[in-house]
Amino acid sequence: MTAKISYDEVEVGTELPAQTFPVSRATLVQYAGASGDFNPIHWNEKFAKEVGLPDVIAHGMFTMASAIRVVTDWAGDPGAVAEYGVRFTKPVVVPNDETGALIEVSAKVAAKLDDDDRTVRVDLVAISAGQKVLGMSRAVVRLA
Repeated sequence: MTAKISYDEVEVGTELPAQTFPVSRATLVQYAGASGDFNPIHWNEKFAKEVGLPDVIAHGMFTMASAIRVVTDWAGDPGAVAEYGVRFTKPVVVPNDETGALIEVSAKVAAKLDDDDRTVRVDLVAISAGQKVLGMSRAVVRLA
């Protein structure tokens, strides 16, 4: 697969389609099984509160992976992401109810990096419960 978006047709400031990702306690259990990360802060409310958290929180890597989906869906190829990094600024708190939490992700092309490599830098913003949960969230994407 290769990226479906053409480097020549992208401008600095291009906004990617925003997405919202629901997170429930069941989602966290499924992610724990897939990742092998069974830290009780991600599933045990009593333990999470004993260590000073407001409630169970989503795995940081789950949050990070959810956010980059905005970029991979836009590019049309997960392999187009050459680099990706974030800082974890706030946890995604996941209440034990029918709603759970939402991760709202927006992104835009912040820079065209290399005409020869056809790479752009995409800056992402991830928000949950009105708080920015990822900082310095940036991806380098190789376009068609």
